[in-house]
Amino acid sequence: MLLGVNIDHVATLRNARGGVEPQPINAAKICQNCGASSITTHLREDRRHITDEDVELISKTISTPLNLEMAVTDEMGEIALRIKPHSVCLVPEKRQEVTTEGGLDVARQLDKITEFVKPLVNAGIEVSLFIDPSESQVKASAKTGAQFIELHTGSYSNAFGTENEEIEFQKLKNSAKLAQSLGLKVNAGHGLDYENVSRMHEIPELNELNIGHSIISRSIFTGLESAVKEMMELIK
Repeated sequence: MLLGVNIDHVATLRNARGGVEPQPINAAKICQNCGASSITTHLREDRRHITDEDVELISKTISTPLNLEMAVTDEMGEIALRIKPHSVCLVPEKRQEVTTEGGLDVARQLDKITEFVKPLVNAGIEVSLFIDPSESQVKASAKTGAQFIELHTGSYSNAFGTENEEIEFQKLKNSAKLAQSLGLKVNAGHGLDYENVSRMHEIPELNELNIGHSIISRSIFTGLESAVKEMMELIK
């Protein structure tokens, strides 16, 4: 499996003081040097962490593929088509949420998302849909023209070590198998950490894990290079 590193919370720390340190571009460079397969940034509507300037600078500076997480809005579509990151991951977004609370409801927005995906794919951008691990969402995603899904691992992560762990894990495993059979490539992420990531090896269809918060948290005590390399060893 590959490791994509989400550096949003480097920007969260910077923005807490309204200054310039720490700079997300420096985190992106460290992750690149450690062999990360992609750098993920979520450009939110309210710009609570990553800013337009961050995305511009990262896209122009690093050679590691940039994965831009974004909502399904005209503004974000225009930004993606202008910057042309290697990939985009379409996510649901609510201003009130602390972090993304669930997957995109592709099944209920099939026509809208299909139309949104089309110009991105035509521009050579890989498109992933961040969805909950359910049969209906996987099947709907396969109809949109997106090449990837990213399975939301939040419920599994929250259930890890409890009696519900196996139930949530099997949802991920079954969804990944179904997605691959429908021609979709499969990534996963949200809430994965240095303990619960171990079971991802049991899902052979997984291509890349996108992990941010736990890596940035660990880096406070160990340094970012060490934190990234440790996670990479765990997912090899």
